[in-house]
Amino acid sequence: MKLKNLIGDRFKEKPSDCVIDSHALMLRGAYMKNVANGIYSSYLPLRRIARKIEQIIREEMDLIDGQEVLFPVVLPAFLWQESGRYETVGNELVRFHDRNKSPLVLGMTHEEAAVSLVREYGQTYSKYPFMIYQIQTKFRDEARPRGGLIRVREFTMKDAYSFHTSQEDLEEYYMRCFRAYENIFSRVGIPEVISVASDSGMMGGNISHEFMLLADVGEDSIVICRECDYRANMEAAESIVLNKKDDVSEQLTLVHTPNIHTIEDVCIFLKSSEEKSCKAVVYQKNTDDSYVVLFIRGDLDVNETKLTNHLGCDIHPAVITKESGLNAGYIGPYNLSGNFTILFDKSLEHTNNLSCGANIEEYHYTGLDISRDIGDVVYNDFAKITEGGICPKCGKSSISISRGIEVGNIFQLGTKYTKAMNMQYIDNNGVSNYPIMGCYGIGVGRLAASVCEANHDEYGPIWPMSIAPWQVHICAVRSDNQEVKDYADKLYSELQEKGVEVIYDDRNVSAGVMFSDADLLGIPIRVIVSPRNMKDECCEIVSRDKSIHHKEALETVCSKVIELIK
Repeated sequence: MKLKNLIGDRFKEKPSDCVIDSHALMLRGAYMKNVANGIYSSYLPLRRIARKIEQIIREEMDLIDGQEVLFPVVLPAFLWQESGRYETVGNELVRFHDRNKSPLVLGMTHEEAAVSLVREYGQTYSKYPFMIYQIQTKFRDEARPRGGLIRVREFTMKDAYSFHTSQEDLEEYYMRCFRAYENIFSRVGIPEVISVASDSGMMGGNISHEFMLLADVGEDSIVICRECDYRANMEAAESIVLNKKDDVSEQLTLVHTPNIHTIEDVCIFLKSSEEKSCKAVVYQKNTDDSYVVLFIRGDLDVNETKLTNHLGCDIHPAVITKESGLNAGYIGPYNLSGNFTILFDKSLEHTNNLSCGANIEEYHYTGLDISRDIGDVVYNDFAKITEGGICPKCGKSSISISRGIEVGNIFQLGTKYTKAMNMQYIDNNGVSNYPIMGCYGIGVGRLAASVCEANHDEYGPIWPMSIAPWQVHICAVRSDNQEVKDYADKLYSELQEKGVEVIYDDRNVSAGVMFSDADLLGIPIRVIVSPRNMKDECCEIVSRDKSIHHKEALETVCSKVIELIK
């Protein structure tokens, strides 16, 4: 490919709306162009990168007996109604009607389509196990697209679905896929990716893992133990708080707290710590707008994923009205009455002498002892784990929290979809059973952006050889010099004849412009042909990561480049 024919303009200025380096560099380097919020068109360099990533994924999926299929982008609503997700998934799912008024959806994930494809085939145990996968365009109407290809609305994804007749067989295959994912991330150039336990979310199932690239710009919080191998997404990490009651429980006392609403101000006014307070966090269920009042220790935050999973429905922050029966800023568990769902976090277990709202305007209580003043209550884990918190695995106060980009996920779905969609098989005893499913996803564009995020400098991406859009970049400095032009043309032809992927810049531009564009394209090996080099009968061979920079005799440049590629 000659650079002068490559569609797309590269530029130096960082776009003002880019907060993530990979986003800015891929726009500046003419990898993609924004079409709408969270929707991009791809230029040739990104398409070549994506094809290589897809090929690596295909090879690894085929090695674990995967069979490639292709599902429709547009799906009939009745498939999602069968699984129950048509009603339960929120606005991320695009619902519409065709000209015949038939309800349809845009596929954002394809569990239903997978079951629909194989439920007639898989009617006998002898057909199991098997795995199908696709690499397909999907659309998810994200509320807040961000970071270029890190979080988009339209994207290409590899999703795979395995079917089994026993939990043991699923677990064995799950680990095969786990290892295949490690191979994929290593091959594309980010072997530092870690796996973390995660929340299954709308996918369902009990066991799931996310593969995370640790990065300051990541939108996920990753919990890591410094003393053992425990790793989890913040959403799934258990919060452990060890409390010890004071020897003496004080009397429950009503205190006037005028014009004080926040837990911070209350504790300052009462001269007590937030650890000795009980705060109320109020939500409403999306299903019926009923109120959920959650009591938690004052220094902790609510993990809304845990709360949603406990309730079995989505929630939103409450709008507290006069008619609700709740007194905003003064809500407490003592003498709270009304048609509310009342919950207690484990952080309040084994506590006493707490401050809390009194359910009376401008009043709080001190001396709250929940077991004495409220009675027996059920405590559940609704809190976010904190930096320095107790590790759920080794029990040490050794938790650290980092940021990460999710580059893949795997789920043990169980029978959630096969049971809902009545997919059954006859076992060797003639008994009907529901197959057990696993689900395994990787976003291709997000993976490309993540590799760029992990491998770049201030000038552009540093693409690994395995997924670079081209392997070699020839820079013919002063292509108006006939000797330079003749040699660069000859090298270009020789490398292509040897099967090397080459981009060739023979534009009549300054060396600064040429090298700036080369940096933005991030090709692993650069060959510089210039009048000075020709005079010395050599070429400069430079690696994009700056680890190689030497001069090579003209007659051995081609063989040296091939050696470096290998």
